[in-house]
Amino acid sequence: MTQLAPLPSPALPALIASADEATRLRFLEFFAVTIRNPHTRRAYARAAGDFLAWVAARGVTSLAGVQPLHVAGWVEALGREVAAPSVKQQLAAVKHLFDWLVTGHAVPANPAGSVRGPAHSVRRGKTPVLAPDEARRLLDTIDVATPAGLRDRALIALMVYSFARIGAALGMRVEDVFMQNRRLWVRLHEKGGKRHEMPCHHNLEEYLAAYLDGCGLREDRKGPLFRTIARGTRRLSDTPLPQANAFAMVRRRAGAAGIGTAIGNHSFRATGITTYLKNGGTLETAATMANHSSTRTTQLYDHRPDDVTLDEVERVLI
Repeated sequence: MTQLAPLPSPALPALIASADEATRLRFLEFFAVTIRNPHTRRAYARAAGDFLAWVAARGVTSLAGVQPLHVAGWVEALGREVAAPSVKQQLAAVKHLFDWLVTGHAVPANPAGSVRGPAHSVRRGKTPVLAPDEARRLLDTIDVATPAGLRDRALIALMVYSFARIGAALGMRVEDVFMQNRRLWVRLHEKGGKRHEMPCHHNLEEYLAAYLDGCGLREDRKGPLFRTIARGTRRLSDTPLPQANAFAMVRRRAGAAGIGTAIGNHSFRATGITTYLKNGGTLETAATMANHSSTRTTQLYDHRPDDVTLDEVERVLI
């Protein structure tokens, strides 16, 4: 077997670093081979590292020594620090890791396989949404006399009108905005390698065209659609806009529009879906537009019951 290059001690958890070469390789292959999404890879690596450090601190000296009681104890401790969905996600990471180690004969059994996570049921998402007039005000207050303004309006409108995830929006290239049947369409590369195409709402068509023409992007078909502003120039660079920068932009634009709701990038997806359903759209069609495999997922974005709740609260006439 090819020898692994020596790794600095912080690179691997202690229980992995002290294992044999085949186990170390199998551990690294789990993240490199089985997980394509970089965000999932980082989350799973963090969960695995935290768990292995937790059991090592309690006297476990090898992977074979990890028992279901250790996993259950870790889940209990984790539940006192983070919410149930986070516990379930981290437990899933540990389960999948040990499944991979078992099939590679690195450990005899999966100690996490029989451990149950905390009960958790969600019928409506917690993502803050905007009322239609707030979303309209946000778009209208953006100064589009600059490349940054044209970009920001186009990005926010894309998420509102096409229900796009921020990751899919920021992953677009210029060529993913295209003409079809005399209408502008967008092509989104969603999670799991899914390609999703949507016709543009007339407002989105206007904003994307203004952005592409105003910033001279149409000929750079392979370049990123949404880009950072080059330092000291106020012009677009060739670097894709990171999610953190998009989040800061959204909060800044919301503040300038006088919107008090603590919105984030995902708020526009929920705002678009809720507004569509309020105006007579069907849940099934909303699921197709949002590229959801199940309408149960789409229901998490439906905030129409909020209006009913508010009306009922106001009946307490004191």
